[in-house]
Amino acid sequence: MAEIVLDGIDKVYAGGVKAVDGLSLHIADGEFMVLVGPSGCGKSTALRMIAGLEDISGGTLRIGDRVVNDLAPKDRDIAMVFQNYALYPHMTVEQNLAFGLKLRGTPKNEIKQRVDEAAKMLGLDPYLKRKPAALSGGQRQRVAMGRAIVREPQAFLMDEPLSNLDAKLRVSMRASLSQLHDRLGVTTIYVTHDQIEAMTLGDRVAVLRDGKLQQVDTPQRLFDSPVNLFVAGFIGSPSMNFANARLTGETSEAFVEFAGLRLPVPADVFEAKPDLAGYLGRELIVGIRPSDFEDAEHAKPEWTRIPVKAGVTEELGSEINVIFPIDAAPVVHKDTADLASDATDGEGEDAALPLLEDKALWTARVNARSRVRPGQELELGIDTHRLHFFDAGTGLAVGHPDAAETARRLGVPEPVAKA
Repeated sequence: MAEIVLDGIDKVYAGGVKAVDGLSLHIADGEFMVLVGPSGCGKSTALRMIAGLEDISGGTLRIGDRVVNDLAPKDRDIAMVFQNYALYPHMTVEQNLAFGLKLRGTPKNEIKQRVDEAAKMLGLDPYLKRKPAALSGGQRQRVAMGRAIVREPQAFLMDEPLSNLDAKLRVSMRASLSQLHDRLGVTTIYVTHDQIEAMTLGDRVAVLRDGKLQQVDTPQRLFDSPVNLFVAGFIGSPSMNFANARLTGETSEAFVEFAGLRLPVPADVFEAKPDLAGYLGRELIVGIRPSDFEDAEHAKPEWTRIPVKAGVTEELGSEINVIFPIDAAPVVHKDTADLASDATDGEGEDAALPLLEDKALWTARVNARSRVRPGQELELGIDTHRLHFFDAGTGLAVGHPDAAETARRLGVPEPVAKA
């Protein structure tokens, strides 16, 4: 096992296209690090540079105590698991598991021991004599993982290994991956575009966009304390709701006003976000997660109430997503435009903006016992202690402890709140 350190890593292709831009990341020995972001953000390129499958244009890459910039993949002591399994179709499961060890001249008795251990760990014992064509997608992916495990490398690199599986199988395979990591304790870097995978698997998650690191933190802190609009909108499903707003009053009695609504901002929010007081009397962007709403009938008595009209309801069994219009246009910002573009697979901003008669659509996640139906009037409770605020110019979270460092890393002006 080993730590992996990326220090200012760049990847520049012909024509000056920068796929990875100054990426610095420290993956601790035994850590499960997830790289997540929209298509084209540079996460797979970064993984391939660590593997040695892409040349590094700039910066330093260290695995363990060695700088490996110029080392061949076979000399880096890592094992990679790909999206498409990459199994040899003419070989049995046992032969696939053993193949890499045979190439390295590992003694036969040791090969058998490692293969048997990996097969038992992955539940592949009954399938050792089968060929890949006789296996299900999940079984094939377990063989691919087993081939990496028998190598006993310093690190595992996984490039969207579950994306070819159906939804139910992905859930069970996520659990298997977590159990494997707990058992093996091998440093793992895992690339995915699926933020649910990122949140459930990672000890920490690194969010990338346009080749730059936006934020790296534990899954819960990314959800609770995103550093900018992009991370706030990317992490969490359904996405955070945003609106252009104005902060009024004083810290002892402040309000955020938008779309004809006036929500009180509790004093503890100002304590947690010390820079927020500097935005009193100014425009900013407010964010509310769908999970911080509730049908007023089931909400805590102290939560602020607002009236809405349900447009669409999505009944999910354990909860209901209520999609409703607010009397305001969507937030126009580079961060939110990129999120919208990614949501429509790059079809353009106009196709992605959630509009209903020039009104933005918001989502509230409410109790499954709510009787709300499409077209009905509904009173929602809001936990205003969990309001998020972002600088309207930079998109950085107001009062976030890492805002200044993020501004420097991303090359945006650090927001300066007026006294």
